[in-house]
Amino acid sequence: MPLVTSEQMFRSAYAGGYAIGAFNVNNMEIIQGITEAAAEVRAPLILQVSAGARKYASHTYLMKLVEAALIETNLPICLHLDHGDSFELCRDCVDGGFTSVMIDGSHLAFEENIRLTKQVVDYAHSHGVVVEGELGRLAGVEDDINVSEADSSYTRPEEVEEFVGRTGVDSLAIAIGTSHGAYKFKPGTKPQLRFDILEEISRRLPGFPIVLHGASSVMQDYVRMINANGGAMPDAIGVPEEMLRQAAKMAVCKVNIDSDLRLVMTGTVRQYLKQHPDHFDPRQYLKPARENIKQMVIHKLVDVLGCDGKAD
Repeated sequence: MPLVTSEQMFRSAYAGGYAIGAFNVNNMEIIQGITEAAAEVRAPLILQVSAGARKYASHTYLMKLVEAALIETNLPICLHLDHGDSFELCRDCVDGGFTSVMIDGSHLAFEENIRLTKQVVDYAHSHGVVVEGELGRLAGVEDDINVSEADSSYTRPEEVEEFVGRTGVDSLAIAIGTSHGAYKFKPGTKPQLRFDILEEISRRLPGFPIVLHGASSVMQDYVRMINANGGAMPDAIGVPEEMLRQAAKMAVCKVNIDSDLRLVMTGTVRQYLKQHPDHFDPRQYLKPARENIKQMVIHKLVDVLGCDGKAD
């Protein structure tokens, strides 16, 4: 099966009250863990590549790894550029075989965000590629993204109709209280998502697919595992999974997950090496890391997003 766009995925997800998992990938083991999980529960899938991942692994290697996943799983997979920050980067990914790109102009003034987003949409659509735009800014740190709490902002519902109408984007990432990275909320606080904003956006854009970034729940077992084996990660809690379930039943059709993957891999590797200090074969510690990623992704697809069995 060739790569697909997210268009039909989102149409089915919106109608069915579930969301598609969009998982960031950086290497072979992460791709294998994610795609093996999706194949086991027959879930459609979005694999995301950031600018940082392209620099780390190279466009060519990542493309070939994703092609291998298509052969191995026969799943509908969309390959998406996460947080493209320029027209040139989005164009390169479109030309390089991606089926979806995100142009993140959320840091720009409204009119400049529209201008840049429409430029990407015009090019991508002429090549059969879909585009995700963004309104509102999420706080947090992830790869090259670094937004302080002071600079973050909720999406303004009164702007969404004009933005979508003038740009022609196929989906819209919004800011309703999630954040990038592992350090989302301090212990003792009660995380809240602004479902009132999501409801108002849904009313203004009926049937239009909405995206949640920064939606890792932060796997506390793996934070503890990292700290027990030489790490010093601050305690933190992520987006409660029951809130993600609620969002998936509303207009949210795509939920981005990255930090949980990193925590699972790093926690597993650190624990393995502490228990087996004489082992030096990467296959010995990457195999359990891959398996734990698989099990975590199955949990997300089945218990949180509800997209299991939707690949067929």
